[in-house]
Amino acid sequence: MKRALITGVTGQDGYYLSKLLLSKGYEVYGLVRGQNNPKIDFLRRELPDVKILTGDLLDVSSLLRALEASKPDEFYNLGAISFVAYSWENAMLTSDVTGKGVLNALEAVRLYSGDDAKKVRFYQASSSEMFGKVQQVPQREETLLWPRSPYGVAKVFGHYMTINYRESYGMHASSGILFNHESPMRGPEFVTRKISLAVAKIAAGKQDQIALGNLDAKRDWGFAGDYVDAMWRMLQADEADDYVVSTNETHSVREYLDIAFRHVGIEEWEKHVYQDPAFFRPAEVDLLIGDSTKAREGLGWKPEVDFPTLVKMMVDADVARVAAGEA
Repeated sequence: MKRALITGVTGQDGYYLSKLLLSKGYEVYGLVRGQNNPKIDFLRRELPDVKILTGDLLDVSSLLRALEASKPDEFYNLGAISFVAYSWENAMLTSDVTGKGVLNALEAVRLYSGDDAKKVRFYQASSSEMFGKVQQVPQREETLLWPRSPYGVAKVFGHYMTINYRESYGMHASSGILFNHESPMRGPEFVTRKISLAVAKIAAGKQDQIALGNLDAKRDWGFAGDYVDAMWRMLQADEADDYVVSTNETHSVREYLDIAFRHVGIEEWEKHVYQDPAFFRPAEVDLLIGDSTKAREGLGWKPEVDFPTLVKMMVDADVARVAAGEA
């Protein structure tokens, strides 16, 4: 039985990755920060087979203790402060957790592994936000990184540190440059879930309008459940490497709104949406679209859920939550 340790296990990707690994017969350990994490109860209820350990990406000693307790074959570093808008307000904390936290995780794995550099296979959750002011369309593994947010800058640090540990110590350390991936498990602060939840409430007569930022921003949106499969495949490969994970399609926020509102029978959504300057980024990332050829050919991976299906999935989940009084 393989064993895996996941940081950020209470997040969207941690949830789907845990489900995937458990279905493959893994013994799964999840690292959570502190005893009062409000998402721990949900994790225990939904995924009772995940063994919970406490630790902190800012504390190498706690990471070493978690490694000793879990003795993993694979380490998935999904932990981060991942809401981009928040990173401008808390640039230092974002840099520490999302950037330096990767270094701490790599160093803990290196120390734990001793003379066997490949004892634990390491996955780093890199991000399409690293491309920022895009220098090439579509974006590939070799595209110049030009981050446009403190979050993006921190992710670039973690990405290159992963490459450095791979090249310096011979570790099996891979980075997945994941483009935007969503699901019903997405936090309501993210624009996709913010829209799906608002659409559900508007359809139920519990809300009238939603405030958004740039409606013309374009993203390469996929389903988180598909993307965690790519993470797993990276750590099964003989050699560690970096891979773009994307649908290779781009869609605007307006397109998301079109599909979401029509799904609940509202054709003219404009009266329900207004733009609020507070939700515009100080430095916008206008167009992100990936080229995941390397992952498709090298890992045998491909996305299964298309964009319209993803949007409808998220709206349906929130319609059910609103009807049940859970949102």
